[in-house]
Amino acid sequence: MLSLSRLLIIVGIILIITGGVFYLFARAGFQIGEMPGDIKFERGNLSCIFGLGISILLSIALTIILNFFVRFFK
Repeated sequence: MLSLSRLLIIVGIILIITGGVFYLFARAGFQIGEMPGDIKFERGNLSCIFGLGISILLSIALTIILNFFVRFFK
């Protein structure tokens, strides 16, 4: 039970840091939803954005971070 609580605390801290980074990016004028590679459809009152660019970047970043943690703690 103790390991689960530690895991939840670590995940919470990571989410807070990630939220802060997104906030700072938005304040600096960098729009996360308008990256190269994103697919955007607009017709009348309907708009759909498929964030392929950000999903690829997040996938690469999370792969590197998780590999680091697995190798560091193993």
